[in-house]
Amino acid sequence: MSAGIVFHSLAALAYGLLAVSLWQPLRGGDPKTNVGGMRRSCLLGAIVLHGAGLYMAILHSANHLYLGWALALSAALWLGMIVFWLESLVMRIDGLLLILLPAAAVISAVAAVFHHGHLVSNAGDEWLRIHLLIALTAYGLTTVAALQAMLMAALDRYLHRPVEHAGERGSLSRALDAIPPLLVQERLLFRLIWISFSVLTLTVISGAIVSQRLTGALFPLDHKTIFTLLSWLTFAVLLVGRHLRGWRGRQALHWTLAGFAFVLLSYSGSRFVIDVILHRG
Repeated sequence: MSAGIVFHSLAALAYGLLAVSLWQPLRGGDPKTNVGGMRRSCLLGAIVLHGAGLYMAILHSANHLYLGWALALSAALWLGMIVFWLESLVMRIDGLLLILLPAAAVISAVAAVFHHGHLVSNAGDEWLRIHLLIALTAYGLTTVAALQAMLMAALDRYLHRPVEHAGERGSLSRALDAIPPLLVQERLLFRLIWISFSVLTLTVISGAIVSQRLTGALFPLDHKTIFTLLSWLTFAVLLVGRHLRGWRGRQALHWTLAGFAFVLLSYSGSRFVIDVILHRG
């Protein structure tokens, strides 16, 4: 068993235990979600374990990179958890962990199980390494924005339902009561989208430079380029619509999820089909 599998498994266990510790009070009827200093330190420890698993799985040696669809998803969520941890120092968004921790636990476990991948060609090229780092950062930011959008959609539906009696309210209802108000979440969502769009723009530029250096073509017509450009265009339209027409609410959520879908298809979706469905590693 490789060290990457071990550390991913430990990270999944740590995220899972933290998720249980947050959800358990809700099952008992307490609507408050308080992370506190101890849980925040444990979360940082889980993020460190997750990062160690990625480092050992992806960086086989100084001039080799090993990547697969599950590792790409794992790296995306790891970067997203770092973004959340830093944001939580300046904003009270502890309730978002109710969805982030289970997602992190599941994807870390998936990365431990589906650890197979492929060696990245030309991994010794410095520009390629920079491009991959920027692309994975954009991937992580977009993943957190998509999770945020899904959480906002759930809260929006919950707020438009008839009021439940206190005795009939389940854990999910109490969890939705514990997360920040929609206006706070909307500000956070568009902050994430702006940063994601900026990093995605750098991804497109660095990708064009790498492609020109290695193949002589700025924008090769492959699925990665097409879906990345579609994602960039989707977020560009959303931000223009927000600026000119004040897009918000469900319209903004739909565009955010569409942009994330294109980002997902640009790498993990295609690699999942090749590695898992077609069994062509």
